[in-house]
Amino acid sequence: MDILFLNLPYEFNISRASRWPEKTKSGTLYYPYWLAYCVGVCEEKGLKCNLVDCITRGYTIEDTLNEIEKNNPDYVMCEITTSTAHYDFNTIAQIKNKFPDVKIIVGGTHATILPAEVLNECPSIDFIVRQEYDFTVPELINTLNNNESLDDVKGISYKHENEIKHTPDCDLTDLNKLPFVSKVYQKYLNVDDYAYAFAQKPMIQIVASRGCPNQCNFCSYPSTMGGRLYRTRSVVDLADEFEYIIKEMPEIKEIFIEDDTFTVDQKRVREFCDEIMRRNLKPVWSCNTRVDLTFETMSKMREAGCRLLVCGYESGNQQVLDETRKGITLEQSRAFAKNARKLGIKVFGCFMIGLKGDNLKTIQQTYEFAKEVYPDMCFFQQAVPFPGTEFYHWAKNEGYLITEDYSKWLNKDGYLNCLVDYPYADHNEIEKLRDNLMSKYYFSFAYIGKTFLANLDWTEFKRVVRGGTQYIAFRFKKTIHKNEE
Repeated sequence: MDILFLNLPYEFNISRASRWPEKTKSGTLYYPYWLAYCVGVCEEKGLKCNLVDCITRGYTIEDTLNEIEKNNPDYVMCEITTSTAHYDFNTIAQIKNKFPDVKIIVGGTHATILPAEVLNECPSIDFIVRQEYDFTVPELINTLNNNESLDDVKGISYKHENEIKHTPDCDLTDLNKLPFVSKVYQKYLNVDDYAYAFAQKPMIQIVASRGCPNQCNFCSYPSTMGGRLYRTRSVVDLADEFEYIIKEMPEIKEIFIEDDTFTVDQKRVREFCDEIMRRNLKPVWSCNTRVDLTFETMSKMREAGCRLLVCGYESGNQQVLDETRKGITLEQSRAFAKNARKLGIKVFGCFMIGLKGDNLKTIQQTYEFAKEVYPDMCFFQQAVPFPGTEFYHWAKNEGYLITEDYSKWLNKDGYLNCLVDYPYADHNEIEKLRDNLMSKYYFSFAYIGKTFLANLDWTEFKRVVRGGTQYIAFRFKKTIHKNEE
C-alpha cells in the first residue's frame, strides 16, 4: 500500500482538527477532516490509501504499530498540534524505530508554523507538509517515487544533508477540485464515533470555504492552515454534497459547515440557500459565523434548514474587542442575538477571558454581556497563545507567557492549561475565573428553565441531556482532582 493516514493515538480522546485541541468535553469529538480531504485527493490521483482513526478505535501506541505492520505502507501521514506535540513526537519515533524504511509525513498547525523546530525536535519525521496539504502529499509521493527533484513541490520542509529546506508555500485556490469528504468518511470512518455537544447526532463536518480575511489576533487557523485569503467552493458543488449526504447517508442528523467563517460572503450564502430550496432538499445544518450577519441572510439560512449558529462574541467590552482586532461592535452582537431569537435559530456563543486589553473589570463585563445576549449554549475559555498568532507574540514579548514547554500545555486530565500570567491575575486565578463563569451561567435556575422549555422536542432534549450530563461529569471530576491537590 502507498500511504496510511493515521489520526495518531493519544492518552485521551482529543480532536486534533479542532481549533481548541484538548480532551473531549461534553461529548465533542471532531472528524480528522484535514486528513480525510487529503485521502480523497490521493485516491483520485491513483494512490492506494487507508485512513485509521486511532483515537476512536482506542488504540495504544502498540496497537498503532500493529496497524502499520498490517497495512505495510510506504508512507505514513499524520498531523500534530501544539498541545499534543510532545506525545506525538514519541509516537512518531516509535513508528520510525520499528519501520525505518517507512517515510513519515507530518502536517497540521504546529508543524506548519514551526517546521524547523519540529524537524529538529523529531528527527524521525521525513517531511513536513505545511498549510493545506491536500494536493501537496500526492505530489510529494509521486516526486519521491519517480526520484525527481523536490524543489518544485510547494509547501514542504525537510532535512537534506543536515540543512533544513523549505519550498515556497502551496497555493490552493480552486476548492472545487476537492472531493466530497463525506464519501471518505463513509468509506473509512464510523459517523457514530463523532459528535458536537451542540449538534444533533450523528453529525458530519464538511468544508465550504477556506481562509479567513478577518484579523482576530488570537485565532490559530488563519495564521497556520487556511491563511487570510478567502476561497470558496461553488454554490452548486456545495449543494451537490448536501444532496449526496441527504440521499446516501440518511443516518446523518446534522451537517456542520466547518469553515473559519462560512458567512464571509453573505450574497453567496443566500444563493446557496436558494439552491438548497430550489432542489427541495430538507437538510438540518449549522455553521461558524460572525455577529455581522444580517437579518436578511439569517432569515434565508433559517428557511433553508439552518438550525444553529456558532459565533465568537468574545468580550463584553468594546475596547477589548478593538484590541483583539475582532472587527465587531457590541451593538452588532446584540442585534445578532435578537435576530436569532426572532427566527428561532439556536446560538452557541464563544467568550474569552485574558484577551489583550482585558482586566478583572472587563472580564466581569463579558459575563454580564453573556447574560444579556443569552446564547442557548456558551463557552467561556481562557485565551490560549497558540504559536503563530499575534496573541502569542504579545504574551511572549510582555513576559506573560509562563512556558514554551509544549509538554505542559495540557494538564493531567487532558485539558488546556492557562498559560499566561497577567498583572491583574496569574494563570491559576484565570482558570478559577473561567470555571466560575461557566458554573454561574450553566447552573443558574434561569438558564436551566430556559433550556428545558426551549428543547421540548425529543431530538433536542436528548442532545441537551447528553451534553449536560457529560459536562457535569467533567466538572465533578475536576473538583475531585482539585481537592486531591
